[in-house]
Amino acid sequence: MNETLSLDTSLKQQQRLTPLQVQFVKMLEMTTPELEETVRRAVDEMPALEATYPEEAPDTDSDENQSANVHDTITPLYNRRARNYSADDSYYDAAAAAPEHAETLLESLGSQLALTDMTDMERIIAANIIGNLDDNGYIARTLDEIADDVSMATSTQVDTATVNSVWQKVRALEPAGIGAVDLRDCLLLQLRRLPHTEDVDNATEIINHYFDIFSKMHYDRLKSATGISDEQLRDAIAVIRRLNPKPGSAFASGGADDDAPRHVTPDFAVDIDGDNLILTRLSHIPELSIERTFARDTPITGPTRRDDVNLFIRNKRNEAQSFIKVLNMRQETLYRVMQAIVKLQRDFFLTGDESLIRPMILKDIKELTGYGISIISRATSGKYVATPHGTYSLKSLFNERPKDDNDTSSHQIFAAMRRLIDNEDPRHPLSDERITQQLNNMDGIDIARRTVAKYRERLGYPVARLRRKL
Repeated sequence: MNETLSLDTSLKQQQRLTPLQVQFVKMLEMTTPELEETVRRAVDEMPALEATYPEEAPDTDSDENQSANVHDTITPLYNRRARNYSADDSYYDAAAAAPEHAETLLESLGSQLALTDMTDMERIIAANIIGNLDDNGYIARTLDEIADDVSMATSTQVDTATVNSVWQKVRALEPAGIGAVDLRDCLLLQLRRLPHTEDVDNATEIINHYFDIFSKMHYDRLKSATGISDEQLRDAIAVIRRLNPKPGSAFASGGADDDAPRHVTPDFAVDIDGDNLILTRLSHIPELSIERTFARDTPITGPTRRDDVNLFIRNKRNEAQSFIKVLNMRQETLYRVMQAIVKLQRDFFLTGDESLIRPMILKDIKELTGYGISIISRATSGKYVATPHGTYSLKSLFNERPKDDNDTSSHQIFAAMRRLIDNEDPRHPLSDERITQQLNNMDGIDIARRTVAKYRERLGYPVARLRRKL
């Protein structure tokens, strides 16, 4: 057996981020509230970092960007504060409001059960049942599984019949439809609580015996199966449509998100001054600097002690300087990206007309700023801009071109499709093919039928058959 020994040489190219770059990427992804909290924590934890919160920002002249018609009205990078304006200026509240405590479904059902005549074991079973309801109010486990759970928890044998008895009591609570196993069951629970009328009885028969036909909106088959007239069918369907398919959704979920702010915090504001757009950063970031005692090495005598102290000072000073540098990079990057967005979407910011949002992708911002695609994506993720017309996420201002040779934006197509579908004859809704033809004939929008189908789904409209009404 011959053995050979060979030496191969290969060249690999790897890109590794420095600690400073990693810190920059993390900070770039932060929203304004997250950044403000990070800065506050850094000031508390870094002895060499000093923050100054001036009551009023220094007066600075704005430099107009002629190409974008954008003014930077606040220049210190760490002092872009939301209240640095006169009483006549526009002010955007950058603080998100936390909601008052909202009653959860579990709390509502629990308070009702407290008024219900039950044994101690039945209350344990009832608590287990309502604890297994999902956010829509549907039961998420079988009665057999709940019986096993209660048996194990109480070391007492509980049969399915007992659980079923308690389950029926839970299903009698408010709101109607709670404890249902599926949509059909939920609708029937609500119909059975309504007064007996011809419309309610017809609706109950439809849901109880012909739910599959109804869900597919085959109205001709439904009339044939039930033997009712067009008017009776229309009235029965009207009763069904007034029911709540998700009776638990009106309650707070009880999760951690319920205590989170419900209002977004804008990172920027764009105001209109004649034909000019004024771009302002909204934040409460203090002006950061190196604390005076860490600005230079100490002249302490004694070589060992002096070296140790100076090493500590240099390390802390470098740490603070790195943080300031990364914050500077983050603020400048985000601001330049926003300037590019305002330049490209000038017509939208002037009018607030979403149909004027022009085609814009990350590559377009890259061409204006020189930043990489990943940097721009992180800079725009989770960021918002306040305008006189409302607050918008930066991501919503990006939209694709359906065709490379067509400058029509997806927002324009969405608006045209929404207009067509909202004004269609409900008895004869438009198919995707007819929508494609009308977009081409009426609006001059040349796109494929499969693109229309994709956009219709994104707008939340079902296919024509399911949009049909009597």
